[in-house]
Order: sequence, then structure tokens, then C-alpha cells
Amino acid sequence: MAVKDRIYIKDLEIIAYHGVLKAEKELGQRFFISLEIQTDFREAGKNDDLTKTISYAEVCDDIEKIFLTAKYNLIEKCAEEIAEFLLEKYSRISELKVKIKKPWAPIRKAIDHVAVEIVRKRHKAYISLGSNIGDKEKNLNMVLEEIKKISGTQIKKVSGFLITKPFGYTEQDDFLNAAAELETLLMPEELLKELLAVEQKLGRVREIKWGPRLIDLDILIFDDEVIDEENLTIPHPWMSERMFVLEPFAEIAPNVVHPLSRKRIRELKNELEKNI
Repeated sequence: MAVKDRIYIKDLEIIAYHGVLKAEKELGQRFFISLEIQTDFREAGKNDDLTKTISYAEVCDDIEKIFLTAKYNLIEKCAEEIAEFLLEKYSRISELKVKIKKPWAPIRKAIDHVAVEIVRKRHKAYISLGSNIGDKEKNLNMVLEEIKKISGTQIKKVSGFLITKPFGYTEQDDFLNAAAELETLLMPEELLKELLAVEQKLGRVREIKWGPRLIDLDILIFDDEVIDEENLTIPHPWMSERMFVLEPFAEIAPNVVHPLSRKRIRELKNELEKNI
């Protein structure tokens, strides 16, 4: 079970220049920023080792720099900038809550303050990759390089490349398939948008269902999310029926649990092998 230790920073006061009104950006006003950082400092606590935790003094310096670098209309934007910067800088942060209070909000009402609060975290996503046009190995390697460029996203594992027979429309060349584990700060819809942009950049044209593809990217599982939207279904609705998905997936993450069937990926692979 993952350790969920926390570091708290409460009401760091900064005079800054955020707001919709011109006067707010010119005169400035008080803001109070609070953080709740979820991490694991068990090793730091056992060994009294600063390098195994997160320095709250350094975090406060970071927040001040971020808060004073630009002038935003919305404190919502300020919160997003803080969360994104800290999650990208500190790999030890697994989840982050940011609260920004604005006591001098110009709303002509007697209030103590207005505030926004956001929670952002690292997500784990598994994707499938496939190609059956041109230099397939080169295509998959190009895709992986493009995915590395997606903001807030890292590739943690990649399976071996697997040669598979085409599915559905069989009058086409064999595929080269793989699976990858991603760590990302993006939400599922944002990740899908980025992956579609990679497909488009590399020249995919969608003409025939299950037809030849220069590159094909699909989100298989995203945390424990279950999503059924017009343009996005997670977990992938047909992954349990496709060996070219399950075999590379099981290679990198055999014990990941399917959010709906509650079966491990290796179990789904073994069941499908028996039915082929």
C-alpha cells in the first residue's frame, strides 16, 4: 500500500498583481497560499535525511517566484501554474492540493475572503501502439519520441515490439504492436487530445475501419477511471478481446487490475489464450 504522508504549508502571504480589474494589476493586493503535499517521507523520517523529503522552504521560494512572474486575471490560473510547476519539479510529490485566498476581492460585499482550491496528481495511463505501413519499427520509435514531448508526461515502461496479424479487415499487412506505461499530469481527455495530435503529426489518415494505419494509439486504462463519453471510452472497450493488446500489456504490467472486470491483465490474457 502506498504511503500517504503529507506536508502542509498554510497561508503563505504574498503581495501580487492578479485580477481582472486594472487597479488590481497596478496596485497589487494580498494573497494567501496554502499547500497540502502528499508524498512519502518515511525514509527521511527514519534517517533524518533532507534529501529524502521535500524542502518546504524551497517550495515557498518557488511559489513566490511563480506568483510574481506574471499578472493573471484569475486566481484559478495562479493555482494551476503552482500545481503544474511543483509536480514537474518535485518527483516525490504524488498529489498536491493548492488553495489561494484573496481577502481584498473587489465584490462590494462584507466577506472575509474568496478562495479557490484545486487538487492535482500524477496519473498512470497505459496505451497501445500499432503500425502496419512502411517502416513499422521506425514508426513506433517515432511515436515514443513524440510522446516524450507531451507536457507533464513521461514514459515509464515500453514493451517489446510484437508482430501480429490484422484484426477485422484482414486484407492488409501484419502489424507491429506495443504497449507503454505513462505517468502524466494530464486528464484523460487532455491525454487523448495529445495522442491524436501525435497521430496526425506523423501522418495517420482514418479511412477504413480496422484498416491499414501508419500509427494507431489507444488509451487502455487510466488510473481506475471508468469513462463512457462520445469520443472516449476507458477502459478500452475491446482490449480484453485482443491478444495484440493484452500480450504487450501483460509484459509491462501483468498485475494491473481492469477497473470493470476486476481481473488482472495476465488473467485476461490467459483467458483469451484458452479461447483462441
